[in-house]
Amino acid sequence: MESMTEIRMWLRTVGAFIYTKNRLMDLDLMEEEIREAYKNGLMDVRMYQTSLLTIKRERRIEQEKG
Repeated sequence: MESMTEIRMWLRTVGAFIYTKNRLMDLDLMEEEIREAYKNGLMDVRMYQTSLLTIKRERRIEQEKG
């Protein structure tokens, strides 16, 4: 998953709806859900890695905004 839209849509398929009005907190929660999904065998290694990289990229962008 190489976009935040793809990550959000995938998380919805497993019942995780994340929206807190705080973008950085949303990213933290998404990362936690992705890690749990991988741990429970719901995604393969490639999907897991690309998802985490996408979230980290988004976090960096948000932090640069200030």
